[in-house]
Amino acid sequence: MLSQLGPEAKLLAGGQSLIPLMKLRFANPAHLVDLNFVPDTSFIKQADGAICFGALTRHADIESSDIAAKIPILHDCAAGIADVQIRNRGTIGGSLAEADPSGDWATVLMTLPATITCLRAEKIRKVALSDFIKDAYTTDLAHEEVISEVRVEVPPKGSGGCYLAFKRSAPVYPSASVAVQLSMVSEGCKDVSIFLGCVGLTPIRAAEAESALRGKELDEKAISTAADAVRSAGDPQPDMRGSAEYKRSLVAGLLKRAIGIAVRRARGEQAEAGHIYA
Repeated sequence: MLSQLGPEAKLLAGGQSLIPLMKLRFANPAHLVDLNFVPDTSFIKQADGAICFGALTRHADIESSDIAAKIPILHDCAAGIADVQIRNRGTIGGSLAEADPSGDWATVLMTLPATITCLRAEKIRKVALSDFIKDAYTTDLAHEEVISEVRVEVPPKGSGGCYLAFKRSAPVYPSASVAVQLSMVSEGCKDVSIFLGCVGLTPIRAAEAESALRGKELDEKAISTAADAVRSAGDPQPDMRGSAEYKRSLVAGLLKRAIGIAVRRARGEQAEAGHIYA
């Protein structure tokens, strides 16, 4: 249908991104192609060391999934997205295809080996998430392509992750967010991946903060050094959610909390993580 209708056609999944844009007249597609009638597009399954999500899998389904809970950072993300109405409609594929700089899923999945399966007529191709998102609201998808699956590699034993976002209230986008995924050995941090959300046009990798933790004992000094590093990693813009300096302070504070929770989870402890509200 996309091929037949041309560039004026838009895909409709959960509608939680597209419909608000249409209401504001920022999008005015001549045609909508509703994906909700396509069978077998919503699923959560584990195979070959990975968890796979169908493109139309709702946030609420991931939130309640025992399979997805095996990677706690995925549950953190799904359970914290907006309110229950949006979680019941919004989809993981739609969120990634929209590539909204304030979205949650891309920031979280960047910390894990994640692959996007793109489908076009009879052609299938797989793209690493890091190559899939090009810029704000811009992805590697061609007009006639759709996301069919999101594949996330299960981290090794001794790993833990955490996603935290700071919001004024549940329905709004975060002022800033931090995703941390790490693996521990007896000597300390074996490896770590840190991405920042809502402080740039795409999720931002905090490479200097990772270096401050990788191969180190995660004591107060190492964590403080990493927190200082994330302050300069992003490029936040002042808006109704806060000033640029306010957002830099937010990511530093969120990082400290997220590391603590991720470490506890890596050690096999139960540690709850929820979004933080002003």
